[in-house]
Amino acid sequence: MGHISHLSFIKNVLANMPNDWLKLTTYRLDIYNEKLAKVDFLNHFEKLSEVSLENLRKELEVLPTAYDYIRLGHPLSCLLEWMIAKNLDINVENVISFSSQSMPILAVLRKNLLENINTQILYQNNLPKNFDADILKNVYGYKFELVKVNNMSEVPLFNGSTILVTEFENLKLDKKVDFVVNVSDQYGSIVLINENTSNDYISEILHVRRRESIAMTPFNSLTVIKKFVDINIEESKTDKSELTRSSLVNTIQKITNTTSPVSIGSSGLSVQYAIMMGLIHEAQKSHVGKKIKFIVPPNCYGGTNDQARRVAACLSNVEIIDLAVDGGQDMVESIEKILDQVARVDAVAFIIAEIPTNPRVEVPDLNKLRETLGKERKTSDGMKAIAPVFILDQTFCPNVKFLGEGDYLSNVKTISYVSGSKFPSGGLCIAGYCVSNKSAQYLMDYVDWHLKLCNNMATDQQVDILENQMPQMNDRIRKAYENTRKFVIHIHEILPTAKINFVSQQLATDGFTPSVFSLDLPTKGNSNEERESHKRELNLLLINLMIKEIPHESKFCVSYGQLKGCYWTIPATSTQGTTKEGDKDYIVRVSVSPDFNLELHKKVFTRFCKEFIG
Repeated sequence: MGHISHLSFIKNVLANMPNDWLKLTTYRLDIYNEKLAKVDFLNHFEKLSEVSLENLRKELEVLPTAYDYIRLGHPLSCLLEWMIAKNLDINVENVISFSSQSMPILAVLRKNLLENINTQILYQNNLPKNFDADILKNVYGYKFELVKVNNMSEVPLFNGSTILVTEFENLKLDKKVDFVVNVSDQYGSIVLINENTSNDYISEILHVRRRESIAMTPFNSLTVIKKFVDINIEESKTDKSELTRSSLVNTIQKITNTTSPVSIGSSGLSVQYAIMMGLIHEAQKSHVGKKIKFIVPPNCYGGTNDQARRVAACLSNVEIIDLAVDGGQDMVESIEKILDQVARVDAVAFIIAEIPTNPRVEVPDLNKLRETLGKERKTSDGMKAIAPVFILDQTFCPNVKFLGEGDYLSNVKTISYVSGSKFPSGGLCIAGYCVSNKSAQYLMDYVDWHLKLCNNMATDQQVDILENQMPQMNDRIRKAYENTRKFVIHIHEILPTAKINFVSQQLATDGFTPSVFSLDLPTKGNSNEERESHKRELNLLLINLMIKEIPHESKFCVSYGQLKGCYWTIPATSTQGTTKEGDKDYIVRVSVSPDFNLELHKKVFTRFCKEFIG
């Protein structure tokens, strides 16, 4: 496909693309080959250049998923990368877009730190906004040299990796460097990887994009594509953006019953990364030389688990301690034991936990949790131990007030964060946010500092979506919970031998009204292996039947808090993808929305029981 013809093809694609490419955080996860992802999408996509205009929209709608959940990539970011690769005549795998200006640089620095490879960063005019070399060296542990050059003839010889930072418009590779990072204050960045550079960097950069940042957003990807193909676009007005952010901050403070600053990031994991690095930064200043312990459930959401361990891998004084919370293990008892151990060695304790837990939807005794977190402990020398900080992921209950005066955790150092891809946006964007109680408010400056350093702040368009969606969030949560409770009651009546993990009526009365539950189907067999195998088979039979019979609502997806339908997944093969095998949950997780055909789902579930369980 020639240069002119592929640009013409792109214009036809933009004129016929599915609306959901732009509006959903997950697209066609029912057609998803995770091992191929972007490659599978683009292989099918390129064949459409021969499709007639009359059939193009229909063919675009049935393309397989491109990567997953926007963090790693989506149809429009893949289309942007494909277009740039075609223009430059390089492999599409060597073009990677980010919503952040800084994170592709940090991705290379991270790999080189672990591989003990030297790095030099060249820049012609400006470095990415908020780039702070001292913090990157002293807090993140990265090693590099900064060199300003006027033109490429000045590039010095170097034994290691060379990164060139340049303006967004200069999309071209130079053989003298390994990576070209093209940055834009408005859109993010595009990193070009020299084809002579090891392919190992591609997967490492993509992993950073998946865990600590996100791809260029669909909205910005579309805007950049249009600029490339000379389609007139209406530039967004910036005079409204600060008013919108201020309105969103007020909404978040009202919902969370807090007065602390609010940090709003490009995704929940972007916010979590800023929290982790911000707390490490503060601990290095306030507790010089002390060991830092992040206490994390081994079976919690895979992104949280993986990211925490990735941070610890880069810093010799940071360690991960497993926190048992599910499957008969009591979160509070586990925290009590671990905090005693951490206190004895005079270390700094940071606890990351989901409430309710995921996927088994359990809520600890919050009074005991508050007492345990606030308990004064002693070091082995009899000195007062450092008070822990509790990092609460309340994505599954963003309506519950934990941090305000008189709330559950008002008097113990707590930071709370939420993934906005769930109920805050209804699945329309993946921006996240965090707040603190008064005890931990001094930490919020550090969190915001690192969110900005990593250039992982939410875009104006993400903020606009949250500002529009969040005022109705609590009402949507209530309706979704009511649908979920009725569905759970039906499942219990029709299949009483199944184990259902859902909040009790008492917890719901106390305000915990999630609309997600997990289902352990009854199984059979002569051995543990046979029973487990049969259960896993039943899991897929149930999910596939629901999707087949109710395709307009039921989807195979990890999402939660969507505006419509019902989402089914098996945590062990989705959200727990990077979790150790022994800690995975091969159960069915179901999330229900406020707009949900309850009677039809009850009917199909009853049929499943009759046909496959008896």
